Amino acid sequence: MLTVEQARAFYSSEDAVHDFDHVLRVYRTAMKLGKEEGADLDILQAAALLHDSRGAEPGGAGRAQHHIASAVFAGEVLENEGWSPERIKAVQHAIRAHRYRGKEDLPETIEAKVLFDSDKLDVIGAIGTARTIAYSVLAGEPMYEHPSEQFRTTGCEVAGEHHSSYHEYLFKLCKVKDRLFTASARRMAEQRHAAMTSFFEQLAAEYEGLL
Repeated sequence: MLTVEQARAFYSSEDAVHDFDHVLRVYRTAMKLGKEEGADLDILQAAALLHDSRGAEPGGAGRAQHHIASAVFAGEVLENEGWSPERIKAVQHAIRAHRYRGKEDLPETIEAKVLFDSDKLDVIGAIGTARTIAYSVLAGEPMYEHPSEQFRTTGCEVAGEHHSSYHEYLFKLCKVKDRLFTASARRMAEQRHAAMTSFFEQLAAEYEGLL
């Protein structure tokens, strides 16, 4: 079985958003949800520990394909660990299907659904809000900018409009709880969603001079 200490070596401490702290939170959440949902915990543990192992750094050229690169790397690691091809494929599917914006690989197994949910739970709530702001700072984007009507309607910015943390909240974060697959994750998401929504509504009100 792949251990936490083995996986730690695959991550950079310089990435404040997809560092090993994020991986550990996803792993712990996945183990909790996996037990409730009846998942294969060995497959789930390997997938959680390796899901961001390659190319997930903010602003990196391979960010959009990091789920693919991480799945390939996971296959190499687990083959060296003596895993069977069938179980390696199960881990790789879960990793490929964990990305929110991914279109080509949707979670089909319970392990893939639990990993997707666990990863998404880490982008909402207090931690998710902090990570979103950190990501904006790393990308050189503002914490808040008044969103254009076009962005609110289509999700596409007008010329010169920044994709602020608040934009990411409108574009993705406020919709996360409705994208979750498992009942246990949806229950966990309720309080996190409420806390995050309260923060971003307060942020917008203060920036707009309404409070």
